[in-house]
Amino acid sequence: MSIIDSIRRQLTPIHPEGYIFVAAFGLATLILGSFFSALGWIGGIATAWCIYFFRDPARHTPIDDTLVVSPADGVVSSIGFFIAPPELGLGVEPLQRISVFMSVFDCHVNRAPVRGRVVKIAYRPGVFLNADLDKASEDNERNGIVIESAAGRFGVVQIAGLIARRIVCFVRQGESLEAGERFGLIRFGSRVDVYLPSAARVLVTIGSKAIAGETVLAELGANAPRRNFKSG
Repeated sequence: MSIIDSIRRQLTPIHPEGYIFVAAFGLATLILGSFFSALGWIGGIATAWCIYFFRDPARHTPIDDTLVVSPADGVVSSIGFFIAPPELGLGVEPLQRISVFMSVFDCHVNRAPVRGRVVKIAYRPGVFLNADLDKASEDNERNGIVIESAAGRFGVVQIAGLIARRIVCFVRQGESLEAGERFGLIRFGSRVDVYLPSAARVLVTIGSKAIAGETVLAELGANAPRRNFKSG
């Protein structure tokens, strides 16, 4: 292996959605730096943050259809029973919901929580409240997908936040997804809600740190063996 290949393997790639932003930050840094060196340093820091924000690291997803993995990096901010957004068509009965809040320092590439087929995609415009608020699930701009799996239907909702102004969805209705597969991205601070079927048993608590595609949020089936997890 050459030195260049070795270095390349150590670098975290940038998601293509971020190329234009990194280029814009870099150009602004060059222009501002030509007038005031201090602004150039500030621009350089901002460009480095932009590169960090749009990072798209590889993830190692457990291959187990009884597990539900996190769709987002961040902190579990809410767990409880809530009525799913009406546009998802998941009924009017409260469903178990796990919310993962992403700060501006978290990776914002979203991944499928389970293996299944996308049976519905529904976008709804809205306001831009702090995504950490419960009210954000009802009022904020959002994009929801419904994944049909062997265990039932899962609702996954990307919610824009106070800073986030753009939700990107990579998949189309009818496509199949593997657990941990990339399905979207939200630019800057935001949140993702997962609505679970009744057979799911939640394995995380509020405040748990989640990694998209890796952290197990819940397991499916009442007869599944109970597992012990180390928090840290």
